[in-house]
Amino acid sequence: MKTALKVAAAIAASCVVLYAAATATIYAAMLQTPERFGAFMSHVPGVAMAVLPFRPLWMSARTGALHEGDQAPDFTLPLLHGDRNVTLSAEYRKQPVVLIFGSYT
Repeated sequence: MKTALKVAAAIAASCVVLYAAATATIYAAMLQTPERFGAFMSHVPGVAMAVLPFRPLWMSARTGALHEGDQAPDFTLPLLHGDRNVTLSAEYRKQPVVLIFGSYT
């Protein structure tokens, strides 16, 4: 009887360690760039989304450090129709800049 309890305890402990390792791995992947995270997630089975705490991890990983009213970090992006880049700091020196994030599809 004691042997069965030891085996059951070892299996339970292994499951807890495996769950914690999988959760930590997914969270570490969420902290990467969107491209790297997407490449990682393409190899993760769908059942992982139901078993692991995906939404709380995602909300924590993607919160960021900026808050309303903070100055945006400087960045450079290519124009959608053109062959030049736009830098936020250069545009801000010329005129006020409003950043809008969202999907228009």
